[in-house]
Amino acid sequence: MSLKVGQTYHGFKLLDARRVAEIDSDARLFVHEKSGARLLYLGNNDDNKVFSITFRTPPADSTGVPHIVEHSVLCGSRKFPMKEPFVELVKGSLNTYLNAMTFPDKTMYPVASRNDKDFRNLMDVYLDAVFYPKMLETPEILMQEGWHYELPDKDAELTYKGVVYNEMKGVFSSPDAILEHQTYAALFPDTTYGVESGGDPDHIPELTQEQFVAFHKKYYHPANSYIFLYGDLDLDDSLKFLNDAYLKDFTVTQVDSAIALQPPFKQTVVKVFDYPVSPQESTKDKSFITLNIAAGKATDPESYLALMMLEHILLETPAAPLKKALLDAGLGKEVFGSYSKSILQPTMTFGISGANVDQIEAFKNTVYATLQQLAQDGLDKKLVESSVNIFEFHLREANYGNRPKGLVYNMKCLDSWLYDADPLMHLAYEPTLTKIKSKYRDGYFEQLITECLLNNPHQALVALKPNAEMGGQKAAELKQQLADYKAGLSEAQLNTLVEQTKALKERQETPDAPETLALIPLLELKDIDPKAEELVTKEHKEQGVTVLLHPMFTNQIAYVNLYFNTGAVPEEQIPYLYLLADILGKVDTDKYSYTELVKEINLHTGGFAYDVFSYSENGDDHTFYPLFRVKAKALVGKLPEMFALLGQITGGSLFTDQSRLKELIRETKANWDTALFRRGQQVVAGRVLSYVSPAAKYNEIGLLTYYKFIAALEQDLDAKVHEIGRTLSAVAQTVFNRDNLLVGITCDQADYNKFRQSFAEVIDKLGTRQFKPVKYHFKAAALNEGLLTSGKVQYVAKGANFRRLGYNYHGSMKVLETILRYDYLWTRIRVQGGAYGAFAQFDRNGNMVFGSYRDPNLAETLQVYDETVKYLRDFTSEKVSKREMTKYIIGTISTLDTPLTPQMKGERADAVYIRNISQADLQQERDEILATRQEDIRKLADVVDAAMKANYLCVMGGEQKIKANKDLFGKLITVIE
Repeated sequence: MSLKVGQTYHGFKLLDARRVAEIDSDARLFVHEKSGARLLYLGNNDDNKVFSITFRTPPADSTGVPHIVEHSVLCGSRKFPMKEPFVELVKGSLNTYLNAMTFPDKTMYPVASRNDKDFRNLMDVYLDAVFYPKMLETPEILMQEGWHYELPDKDAELTYKGVVYNEMKGVFSSPDAILEHQTYAALFPDTTYGVESGGDPDHIPELTQEQFVAFHKKYYHPANSYIFLYGDLDLDDSLKFLNDAYLKDFTVTQVDSAIALQPPFKQTVVKVFDYPVSPQESTKDKSFITLNIAAGKATDPESYLALMMLEHILLETPAAPLKKALLDAGLGKEVFGSYSKSILQPTMTFGISGANVDQIEAFKNTVYATLQQLAQDGLDKKLVESSVNIFEFHLREANYGNRPKGLVYNMKCLDSWLYDADPLMHLAYEPTLTKIKSKYRDGYFEQLITECLLNNPHQALVALKPNAEMGGQKAAELKQQLADYKAGLSEAQLNTLVEQTKALKERQETPDAPETLALIPLLELKDIDPKAEELVTKEHKEQGVTVLLHPMFTNQIAYVNLYFNTGAVPEEQIPYLYLLADILGKVDTDKYSYTELVKEINLHTGGFAYDVFSYSENGDDHTFYPLFRVKAKALVGKLPEMFALLGQITGGSLFTDQSRLKELIRETKANWDTALFRRGQQVVAGRVLSYVSPAAKYNEIGLLTYYKFIAALEQDLDAKVHEIGRTLSAVAQTVFNRDNLLVGITCDQADYNKFRQSFAEVIDKLGTRQFKPVKYHFKAAALNEGLLTSGKVQYVAKGANFRRLGYNYHGSMKVLETILRYDYLWTRIRVQGGAYGAFAQFDRNGNMVFGSYRDPNLAETLQVYDETVKYLRDFTSEKVSKREMTKYIIGTISTLDTPLTPQMKGERADAVYIRNISQADLQQERDEILATRQEDIRKLADVVDAAMKANYLCVMGGEQKIKANKDLFGKLITVIE
């Protein structure tokens, strides 16, 4: 479609047209003249098309109104009046991405699909949702998604309930979330960034229906919208649809949504806050201390990119000088930082965890003294060059994992577009990158330190200190507050609350009429490719090692995975494998100091990563392959340097520097202290499966078991560190052996010779000793643990191995995952129970698990799992239409067909090879999914019934809630001590 700047197409006037070579796209910027909507289209040959509509939504308080509106607009609309159009879409769409997201100053509604018909359906449902939501006239939607008083009967205890309310209770159970909130409040006390857009649980119940509706009416107008289209699509047809179906019905209006600038401070603000920890938890070395600086503007492309690089130089590698200075000064156990760029006034953060509040002054002095010294004496030139190089590599690689490229580009556009600047400035990065590269050797970053960090008084020093009484006090205060409120209600008011609670429950339990559900547009099964995608693997032998080549276009990048079998590592030393993965590349080798090593890695490669896990045999979790994986990527021209460095790390790492080992172990422990609750669903799912499955037991050693192991090591490090070093060295010698090695390589076929020529660089550094595999004695036991934390919500898991209960894997189990996640569990646990979400997983090896997350309930959720069988036995063609089954099948296929990057395709191909899953197995699974009928789902009731009756469960959550249900558990464990 040939377009001319200044011309109007279906109501859209073309304002600008440009080629953005960096992302291989043609950009077109429009304004819709009647409604005022802005639209950006990035045209290219990517078949994974993206649409989003974003609104600028600056909140004035911490009631979470933008977040609750985001949830609520997706609860029914003018054209699609069912209760959960979002869920109906997820069930029955081939989407490759479907979500909604609240940020501090904007709300995004993005979708993606490779299917044209599906893409249009997604656009239609989302546009109707944001412009014509039922939430405006249905108070029960705010009650369900935001908050409400829950009173089942007049004699019951009055409580708060609501999806966002419980979601944010879960968020605010993590100290890092509290820290971020308090940091923004300290830096931006007079602007929208000073309040919590997601909602503070203490303030969410202040939101009224009137405020809720007013927020939508104010901000959800096309004149306040930013519409984004991306990929290989028919632009003329899309513009016509947007105009004819929606935008023509609106008239441009002035929406006051501009983001105000916080006036700069005259001096640093200092704030110290408490955060809750468990009464059993020690408060020593549990404080967080941060220095936060408002630095640069999102609308300045140079400071945007350069300050990201500067933060990396100062903090993000073992060679980082500010990180090293803080650790050398004995301040905290972990040094962390960030450059938060997706707000008008980006922020630079330098912080330590595992600290104590009496170190605030020393921390501040060390940061300033180090920055002054670096500005005066200069940064290490090689370190600067290596950081610039790694940023350039990742910009050019554009590898965003599971996220569609178009979505990430959209978010980058909004970092300037939202603030009325050029939406392409951060995508067309070449001029900015060239400018920085031309100046970084001549004091460029040193000047940045002086101007943006040292001579900039807009700073806040924010610290969090642990309080063992705070959680209990707050819970008691809330309980008393609600009791007092209830005591002050009249009989009529009590009856009103009871009626409201009943009305909400009735609405939640009443299914939508079939004719209403039929309004959601649906694809047909014939729209689905019946053939499973083929994962191409060519097996080679190089110097006695099996190499799996996955030939495909990778834009001159080679992705290499080294898989070392760890089956010869004794059972008691398995935790050391996970420790080895955490510290590898951060210790000296026989050629490089650890600081020099990281510079070489960043100069010559796209980075290395290390992890430990087991893959189970296809259909058998007793037979599993324990692996240590080294992941590496580099331009093919740099393969000799990459393999030489991998040889150094795998064959030449030294574990004799005791002070460095102590530093790394303390850092790892501090990192887990904050990450453990965030990973709650992974922890409980892994833990419950470890009761029944040897393969899962091995993987769980890297979760809670590993945390307990690290915590024990840290208890008496001085006495243990020598032995730790010796054990790590022995484990590394056992693992990094050419006889244990399998290699996966993803690159162009033509580049394989470059791999072959360079491979000796790593092979020659590996041992050749034969190690005998050991036998692991993992005993199955229903430990049924309650994991006690200071958190305010629960993660509830129940699982079993269905193969050992006499059942086999079938593709219909994948359809059952979709049904349970987006129908039964969604309705019972999220909608009615108020949890943030729930899921079910079934694996080929027989492991199955049900889980909930950010869940206010415990026993009630376990009861929902147990009652699944009743739901499944009633899953008949009379109750579930053919259309509904088609929907579930399509939704299941969409999870299988998510587009993968070349790196991800290679790793998936490696996994099926190691697990002995054939292409025929993958095709059989797809055939079974496509052929699934109501009867197949009903048959799975016996599988679920047997699994639930086996009664393996694990819960992590609030100490009070777990202790109140202690009879459910075999053992109670304090997670963090």
